[in-house]
Amino acid sequence: MAAPYGAPPPPPPAAAPVAVVSPQFCAPYVVPLTVTKKAISLSDGDFTVTDANGAVVLRVRGAVFSVRHRRVLLDAAGQPVLSMQEKVFSMHNRWEVFRGDSTNASDLLFTAKKSSIIQLKTELDVFLASNTAEQACDFKIKGSYFERSCAFYLGSSNTMIAQMNRKFTISNVLLGKDTFGVTVFPHVDYVFVAALVVILDEIHRERSD
Repeated sequence: MAAPYGAPPPPPPAAAPVAVVSPQFCAPYVVPLTVTKKAISLSDGDFTVTDANGAVVLRVRGAVFSVRHRRVLLDAAGQPVLSMQEKVFSMHNRWEVFRGDSTNASDLLFTAKKSSIIQLKTELDVFLASNTAEQACDFKIKGSYFERSCAFYLGSSNTMIAQMNRKFTISNVLLGKDTFGVTVFPHVDYVFVAALVVILDEIHRERSD
């Protein structure tokens, strides 16, 4: 389908599909997602991820009485797709992400951590489970989470795989919801990107507590 007249050209796709969780979550087109975070939630930071039609694609469930911070990403049917937990005693706010509801090392998909302990701007490094040396990151997030404006890159390159911006609506302000739009580029795993958005929020919430 051709882009409408006057519309900006679509971003160049990544050279190869970025399928971190599963190829089934990679679409051959731009996937616009809306992430809504409830300001007050019993389960401590519930998120809802909806598609362009407003249908729920993913939800995030928090563990209320948990020794360490842990989140589970559920699909629309309520099945766990990923589980995320903060590594205890980690200086860089390291989060580990596992397949399903697992915490087994064999199910580790990727880890994410702050690039440096003291940061004025947001910068996160993401390492796939196979990258045990962690000499170079597989993905990087840069921007300002305070302004909800971040870009997701392939490694340390300028190849962008997704971007995030804040959405302001009157109803969300009145209802105490924080909403941001996430644009996932073609052939990029949208579940992977959604998980990174949740981790970004967790890391910055801790900093502001």
